[in-house]
Amino acid sequence: MLVWLLVAVALAVFAPGVEKALSGAGWQADGSQSVQERALAQRYFGGQASSALEVVVSADRPLSSPPVAAVVVRAERLLRSDPRISTVVPPTRGVSISRDGRTGVILGGAGADPNTMVRAADTLAPELRALSGRGVTVAATGASVLWSDFNAANRSAMLRSELFSWPVTLAILVLAFGSLVAAGLSLLLTMVGLLSTAGMLDLLTRVVPISIWAMNFALMFALALGIDYALFIVVRFRAAHFGRDRPVADSVAETMDTAGKAVLFSGLTVLVSLSTVMLVPAPAFRSMAAGIMLAVLFVLAATLTLLPVVLAKLGDRVDALPLRWVHSGEHRSARFGRWGELLWRRPVLFGGIALVALLALASPVLGLRTAMPSIKVVPPTSSARIGYELVQRAFGPGAPGQLQVVVPTAQLHAVERVLAHDRGIAATLPAQQSRASGLSLVSAVPRADPSSPAIGATIDRIRAQLPAGALLGGASAENHDLQVVLARTTPLVIGVVLGLGFLLLLIALQAPLVAAMGVITSLLATGAAFGVGRLVFQDGFAHQALGFAPQGFLDAWSPVFFFAMIFAISMDYTVFLLSSAKEHFERSGDVRDAMVNGVAHSGRVIFAAAAVMVAVFFTFALSGPLPPKEMGVILGVAVLLDAGLVRLLLLPVLLRLAGPAAWWQPRWLRRVLPEVRFAHD
Repeated sequence: MLVWLLVAVALAVFAPGVEKALSGAGWQADGSQSVQERALAQRYFGGQASSALEVVVSADRPLSSPPVAAVVVRAERLLRSDPRISTVVPPTRGVSISRDGRTGVILGGAGADPNTMVRAADTLAPELRALSGRGVTVAATGASVLWSDFNAANRSAMLRSELFSWPVTLAILVLAFGSLVAAGLSLLLTMVGLLSTAGMLDLLTRVVPISIWAMNFALMFALALGIDYALFIVVRFRAAHFGRDRPVADSVAETMDTAGKAVLFSGLTVLVSLSTVMLVPAPAFRSMAAGIMLAVLFVLAATLTLLPVVLAKLGDRVDALPLRWVHSGEHRSARFGRWGELLWRRPVLFGGIALVALLALASPVLGLRTAMPSIKVVPPTSSARIGYELVQRAFGPGAPGQLQVVVPTAQLHAVERVLAHDRGIAATLPAQQSRASGLSLVSAVPRADPSSPAIGATIDRIRAQLPAGALLGGASAENHDLQVVLARTTPLVIGVVLGLGFLLLLIALQAPLVAAMGVITSLLATGAAFGVGRLVFQDGFAHQALGFAPQGFLDAWSPVFFFAMIFAISMDYTVFLLSSAKEHFERSGDVRDAMVNGVAHSGRVIFAAAAVMVAVFFTFALSGPLPPKEMGVILGVAVLLDAGLVRLLLLPVLLRLAGPAAWWQPRWLRRVLPEVRFAHD
């Protein structure tokens, strides 16, 4: 307890500053052509890269009129006063002033890395917007402002969601534990995990940039796993302690020898699933996965060390401030026992219903489309979106997503010919030359909106025709390159997750068939969740009730990142159920006893833990920008289906149908695997 107190206090000192230390960018494919082009544009062309700030000034009269010209001057002065802006390029006729002369764009060159430019947008965008008035609108836009506005909207949504989710979570915990003290233990694990993770993330930001999303997801996983693990351990401790005349230490020992092992393997499967996201070469993804893994590590460590100590100290007082039904059923739920008996008698009927439902819900996945998020991910009132729409009205639909080509000056004319003859380019701007580097920069305005699939085709077509040494970039190209990387790595991530998940279940359960059952059923629940996600976010089903405008696709990061998260959560419940079933099979050797009592002893924990997770995730579906809504709906549906149709229905039925074969272990496997037992001797 002293060690944990020191760790928590030491890291909690750094926790309050974590939000300001975390970065807002990182949505890029490291090593891609667009990232290389951005570095050259920033270094040799006055920061005119994708991370530059674009300030749109639009008025009901020409920019040359004195009142509007004065606003332009004040906007330029604000940009020059910030050391993160390297150069300021005023509106230029024929380049950044509209044909009617009433809209112009001031460019604030990027004088720092993309993460710092997002922080610059945090500061400058509100100050620039304050210049609006009297028929003049001033709005900062561009990739840096987009991520700034998105992070702000996301932060606000997280706070609103927490206000809704915490009361619901506390109510479910009290009902599940039947005691205020026991319910408080899960909050203890959550707070220890969250404070430790926040402090560690703050320290890590001094070494490497970490996405602000890392903290958001870490918060959710600390809460979810803290509750899951506390439920499993405390319920098992009660069963081992109450009604048995023996020292508290023996009850704790039995608890950790059974439920403790299950929690350990559950935590390892969660960590393994999330670690596969590191295969995606994008800083935002890797830092988000790292943040969640930190939270899992702290919660897991606290569950296996701090919680047993607290239980040993509490003893009978674990049920202090009880509700009336605190000891009803205790470790074995009579209600879930009767459910297990029913499944044993009617396996084909109930298994068939679950399988048909899951396959029907998963079938829309076949038509799933993904793309990088459009401007719709930020609210209509945000600076980035207002500026984006002003630019489109004044310069054309593709103007907010200009493409840039950096090329050796000797090959400039060849590049200009390619751009001039490509059907996807509406206009090419005058080239800029850098004598110091021998490079030239050409900007081109596409015909299509930056979120249109046509942009990707245009980028690929132009790249195929550009001379060697030419690099095509820009914000649209960066999004396209990241989408290509995500599409390429998603099958790899899914394959590695499934393979490592099977291996861990095989080690824990010592039987290949039951391990395969756990993995395949998790895959079914995941597919069904994405099928629902496609119906809602791609096809627009119930979008008005959820308060969003469908983009016609899912965000490109959803398959890889959400898959890892869903699989991690589903394997959590899988380990709880199958470890309980294996414990009974080791004692009796009876497959009926293993199936029925596995459900009876783990069903209540799975049901209560799933209820908390569904409540938490669905609160995110009701507030905030589009990506958190996607996360809330897809993860909430996944947990609902996994607990309701898979763990408490389909998987027990498969154990019934497989019979003794489910627990069969080849001799060669027995020699290879370390012995793992869940029955306490």
